[in-house]
Amino acid sequence: MALATLSLPLTGCGLQPIYAGGGNGFVARELAAIDVPAIPGREGWLVRNALTDRLGRGASGSTSQYRLDIVLDDDLEGLGLLTDDTIGRQRRILRARYQLVDVSSDTILLDATAGSDAGIDVVSSEFATIAAEQTALENLAQEVADQIVTRITRTLREQQ
Repeated sequence: MALATLSLPLTGCGLQPIYAGGGNGFVARELAAIDVPAIPGREGWLVRNALTDRLGRGASGSTSQYRLDIVLDDDLEGLGLLTDDTIGRQRRILRARYQLVDVSSDTILLDATAGSDAGIDVVSSEFATIAAEQTALENLAQEVADQIVTRITRTLREQQ
């Protein structure tokens, strides 16, 4: 009874769950209808895979209603010079410029950017440093994919 009383003020606020209806809801169907063309490079492969996992592409067998065009910029820059003029720290930056295009009318519904960065310690083992760089890229690809899907979801929800 107390829980019902507490939730009563929220009924008139207009809030609705973004994924109302679960896998058969409007947003889930629209996300599954987004085609993500191949993106060049290893970072492109990682971002595309993360996006197709999040979009549920192919889960409902839907046809492509939208196309998501993405251009990535992956940068690795050295920071923190040590006394022997070697780099002690790196920053990996992954940025994405993306457009959600309605395939039927070739209209751009969303033109935005997403990005994230990660710090990497440069250690004496070259193998360990390379492994850290790759792990950072994998994590950044996941983060950028999350940002893109969140923004697309909001855009699709607003158009409903």
